[in-house]
Amino acid sequence: MTREDKYKGFVVNAVEAWKAQIRKEPYYSTQLARRLQKKINTLIPERVHRVITTAVKNMTESVCLGVGYTTMDPLRDVPFADVEKRAQGRIAFYAKASAAEGALTGAGGILLGLADFPLWLTLKMKMLFEIAALYGYDATDYRERIFMLQIFELTFSGFDRQRVLLEIVADWNEQQRLLPTTINDYNWRSFQQEYRDHIDLAKLLQLVPGIGAAVGTLVNYKLTRRLGETAKNAYRLRWLASQAG
Repeated sequence: MTREDKYKGFVVNAVEAWKAQIRKEPYYSTQLARRLQKKINTLIPERVHRVITTAVKNMTESVCLGVGYTTMDPLRDVPFADVEKRAQGRIAFYAKASAAEGALTGAGGILLGLADFPLWLTLKMKMLFEIAALYGYDATDYRERIFMLQIFELTFSGFDRQRVLLEIVADWNEQQRLLPTTINDYNWRSFQQEYRDHIDLAKLLQLVPGIGAAVGTLVNYKLTRRLGETAKNAYRLRWLASQAG
């Protein structure tokens, strides 16, 4: 058995475990946290909601139009195990960068906490653009940028929406054929609303004076790594599909 065959077996097992985790019914504690989050959302000042909504809107528009995110050339002819090693390195880099940025802004309470949100979104999307290039995909193709948004939404959506998105991501070769011919016809507003409605409870705690720095460090690190792992498994699915073909 070749090195590539052995690694393919590892990838298959890892992807199946990841898919099973997504499909698993959430624990009661998770459901309780969501209810608490909705309650906290009603207590947050309107200006905070406006900043968050605007940041998500601007990020979504920028990704769809391919504006503001530079990326490397797609990586070609590299063994898949080596691709994954490089991708893991970029995930670790961006997780640490996000943690440092979250600690700095979280220490300032609500004002700097608000400043953190668009910065954090930018770091996460830059990471996705780099991961896409490492797996050999060209982000100048708008369909690849839509795939990144699917990854983003899959990471941060609620349970029911995650199950739907998992099937879309797993069948992307077919799904992308159903996309409109131009980005102007893509309904990005539904994406931004879904993400806006499922911001992690812990992220909101970063706005609280006194604990914001500690929360910002931990949450930015944890959620950035979660996004990176989702991206890695999403591109694994596409690699496995190409191997089957």
